[in-house]
Amino acid sequence: MSINLPTQITLSRLLGIPFIFYFLAQPSAVSHGIALTIFLVVAATDWLDGYLARKLNQVTALGKFLDPLVDKLLIVAPLLVLIQWQTIPAWGVFLIFGRELAIAGWRVNPDLAGKAVPGANFLGKAKTVLQILAISALIAPINNDNWGLLAQVLFWLAVILTVISGVIYVINPLIANRWNQKTTTMVNDN
Repeated sequence: MSINLPTQITLSRLLGIPFIFYFLAQPSAVSHGIALTIFLVVAATDWLDGYLARKLNQVTALGKFLDPLVDKLLIVAPLLVLIQWQTIPAWGVFLIFGRELAIAGWRVNPDLAGKAVPGANFLGKAKTVLQILAISALIAPINNDNWGLLAQVLFWLAVILTVISGVIYVINPLIANRWNQKTTTMVNDN
């Protein structure tokens, strides 16, 4: 089985995660700056692999499976380090990770979501951007109280948007399915 270019890019994103861990584990600002750079490059390629898959008409089942999985690993990896540094509380990360697992389970079970599994919506994309911004601010080697406050605000906004977008992602198909059932029943009754 050959792996197309977009899926190769997705897999290369996975390879960046151990380097992020390694450089964040080093006690120097330079190492943290390198980790931040790797994180941002890997995060940027998330857009690239999706764009190329659509542009080259190379959307595959493997790519559709791997892309969100790698996204979640990329987000969770630095958050685990931030918990270890005692920069953020574990329960905030639990809310993010719990939402991601719930949506991943929702996506693989179309019976829950209706006939078609919905793709990422605007809030889901905004949530991802906010998570990336928050993580970037939190791991940036900037030692300044104002920066630290900004980073914490971004993190908590990311947590809130993560939860809200997850609830909306789950509720919208349920409401649509309920509405379709009522409409079908009304049409059949007439």
